[in-house]
Amino acid sequence: MPSPFPGMDPYIEQPELWSDFHSNLASEVQAQLNQRIQPAYFARLTPYVTYEVIEVSQSYGIRPDVGVWQSQPRTSERLSGIATITPAPVQSLIPLEVPLRLYNVEIRTTGTQQLVTVIEILSPVNKRPGHEAYSDYQRKRKDLLRSAAHLLEIDLLRGGERPPLERPVPLAPYYVVLSRAGHRPTVEVWPISLKDPLPVLPLPLLEPDPDAPLDLQAAVASVYDRGAYAAQIDYTQAPPPPALSDEQKNWLDQILREKKNATHR
Repeated sequence: MPSPFPGMDPYIEQPELWSDFHSNLASEVQAQLNQRIQPAYFARLTPYVTYEVIEVSQSYGIRPDVGVWQSQPRTSERLSGIATITPAPVQSLIPLEVPLRLYNVEIRTTGTQQLVTVIEILSPVNKRPGHEAYSDYQRKRKDLLRSAAHLLEIDLLRGGERPPLERPVPLAPYYVVLSRAGHRPTVEVWPISLKDPLPVLPLPLLEPDPDAPLDLQAAVASVYDRGAYAAQIDYTQAPPPPALSDEQKNWLDQILREKKNATHR
C-alpha cells in the first residue's frame, strides 16, 4: 500500500521505524544507481557503527529504532564458605549504550575503486549536538569537503540541527545538499516541503561523464512498500515531533481524510 503523502512521510520519522527505513533506503539507492552507472562505476554500501544511549527500567528496556528486549531477573545462589556476602541495600541505573548501525552509499570507479561521490542519508544522531555521532559526522563532512569527492547529503528528518550552510536558504522540513568537488564553496540546495514530491537528483561522476539521475521519490516509495510501513503506522495519531505548523497540520489532516475516504469507497 502506498504512502498517503506525495513526498516524504513524516510518520516514518518515528524512532522505532527510522533505523529500518534508513538502512532500506540506503540499499534502495545503491540498487537504483547500480542499474544506471555500470560498467564504469559501482555503488557500495558502507556501514559504520555508533552508540545510542537508551532509557531502561528495572523490568524492561526499549532500544530506539530497533526493538524491545526483556531483561532476565538474576537468581541468587548460595555459596559455601565462611563469609556471607552483604546484599546491596539499593539499586540504581547507569546509562546503557547499544550499537546503532548506519549506512552511506559510496560511488567508486570500477577497477581502481577511486572514490567519486559519497551519499549521506542523515540519521537523528547525526543531527543531535553532544552525541558522538554528531561530532563524528561533522569531522567526516569536513574531510569530504576537503577531498576530491562529491558529497550528496539527504536530510529527510524535520528535527535536529542541520549541517551548516554559509548562506541562508528557504525554510523547509527536508533538504538535499549537493557539494560538487569542483564548485566548492558553492553548493546546490533542494528545500523540500511536505507537499512536494521528492526530487530526481543529479549524481555527479567523473568528467566528462554526465550526472546520473537518482529518483529519490521512487526510492522512498519502494522502501515504504517493501518495508510494510503502512501496516506499522497509526495515522490516527499525531506525527512524531517536532510539531507541525498550523498550515502543515491542516494540510496533513486533509490528506489523511482523503485517504480514509478513498479506502472506504
